[in-house]
Amino acid sequence: MSTGILYIVATPIGNLGDLTFRALETLKKADLIVCEDTRNTKKLLDKYAIATPLACFYKKGGKGAIKPGLASEFVIANLRNGKNVALVTDAGTPGISDPGNLLVEKAIENQIPVIPIPGASALTALASVSGIDLSKFVFLGFPPHKKGRMTFIADIFKSNYPVIIYESKYRILKLLKELSGYSGEKRINLIIGRELTKMYEEIIKGDVETVIKYFLENKQKNLGEFTVIIYK
Repeated sequence: MSTGILYIVATPIGNLGDLTFRALETLKKADLIVCEDTRNTKKLLDKYAIATPLACFYKKGGKGAIKPGLASEFVIANLRNGKNVALVTDAGTPGISDPGNLLVEKAIENQIPVIPIPGASALTALASVSGIDLSKFVFLGFPPHKKGRMTFIADIFKSNYPVIIYESKYRILKLLKELSGYSGEKRINLIIGRELTKMYEEIIKGDVETVIKYFLENKQKNLGEFTVIIYK
């Protein structure tokens, strides 16, 4: 019996209409979909009448760590038995700022084919409308919540290229103030994408002080999911 295929499927980051035809076909034909949160993924499956069985692969563990909720061995066993498995995350492309790479690593170790099904990504969505030179940039993912956070901020300022990061609604204002404090007299410019592809999508541009003022004066704008480009 030949092994199955592990498909890494990008899903919409907000607007469900952004699912590609190839992703739709892959999700329909897969024997199993493993996801981050079954409630979120089910909304997508319901919209497109996808009846493929669904299981949670990601699970938050102790002290905020993220661990596979469904053991990699279980997924690998399905793949070895000839089942095709699609891995998705809540939004965007699996393996970017989430532990999807752990399953991919296991699949590669077991000589199981891994095929990417590309699509939406908050990183590339904001980069495409930035209007600045991003032929070279650094992507750092999410800043640590506490330990190592200021080292992370320092690394941003060490870069000779624009830096792209993600940040949550709970810490976006904190991030802006940290950037302001670290930059000192240096001018730091930002491009922030909030709720990209969703109803309240917004792109904010300006130096760090202007952006802080904007968020302080429009506190309801502090809600959502944020992608941030930092450049000098």
